[in-house]
Amino acid sequence: MSIAFVALGLDHRHIYGMTENMVRIGACCLGYWTEGSPQPLEGYVKRFPDLHRFETLDAALAAGANLALVSAIPADRAALAIRAMHAGHDIMTDKPGCTDLAQLTAIRAAVAETGRIWSINFSERFEVPCVTLADDLIADGAIGRVIHTTGLGPHRLNRATRPDWFFERDRYGGVLADIGVHQIDQFLHFTGSKTAQITMAHVANHANPSDPGLQDFGEIALRSDTASGYIRVDWYTPEALPNWGDGRLTLLGTDGYIELRKYVDVGGRAGTDHLVLVNGSRCETIDARDAGLPYFDRLAHDIAHRTETAMRQSHCFEVMELALRAQAMAEGRST
Repeated sequence: MSIAFVALGLDHRHIYGMTENMVRIGACCLGYWTEGSPQPLEGYVKRFPDLHRFETLDAALAAGANLALVSAIPADRAALAIRAMHAGHDIMTDKPGCTDLAQLTAIRAAVAETGRIWSINFSERFEVPCVTLADDLIADGAIGRVIHTTGLGPHRLNRATRPDWFFERDRYGGVLADIGVHQIDQFLHFTGSKTAQITMAHVANHANPSDPGLQDFGEIALRSDTASGYIRVDWYTPEALPNWGDGRLTLLGTDGYIELRKYVDVGGRAGTDHLVLVNGSRCETIDARDAGLPYFDRLAHDIAHRTETAMRQSHCFEVMELALRAQAMAEGRST
């Protein structure tokens, strides 16, 4: 079965990586649809100059694709994904896949009704080769059983390039739903937990008082039956850092630990995807840039064979629900 896809909504630059990685595995992009002229559109056209732009959403959904990539404004992603599922498309959506629990309930109902796949592209796991190597090492028992994770997700604000919706809480979903969802995904995945309890959640705007809708800091503590974890996310990346953020993940096992320095090593090593491994017999830093990105091939396999090799649907739902509940807890909202 060949995979053909359409891109729906170009409101976030994550659509670049989503499209590039599906094309890389041999999927065919039939074109894209987006409202107006969002900021990422110019870069998308430069990267994919031969792609057709559909004039209407209906035309895009009728093009014959079996997969839709969704990267619209976060508050609009759920409705767009549901419409595409009812038109016969499986979904790869940017994170957050939705911005409130009512939207998530509607997505669950659409998946149950249509039998379609709703997959969030957790790019901090699925587009990072050192995560792939960490998976392999943990499967081989390199650090024993993972009992704690520390996930750090700093980002650069890049105020001048941000659209208005980026500063509107109800449109981007809150910092824990928007960024913290990555680290929740990694906690459940690496600890083998099916669910977790949010024991602490906090958000703040410390540095941007002129933008009251922006949450520029957030943190979460969580615990499952077998593990615990801490998450910190923010919009404080300094200008001197050569990239958008020094994202890190530390995996503590019963027999050692792994630290992933995903995007930069301020200690001096060039490039990305530095994996630090310390256990009873090894203490080393490994260049993991060639470890691969299996999510996209696996998703194509799942679309063709109706399997769950890329990510369990239940996991995807649970991660998004925990992120939304953490967001509500931090804001003192009822769920």
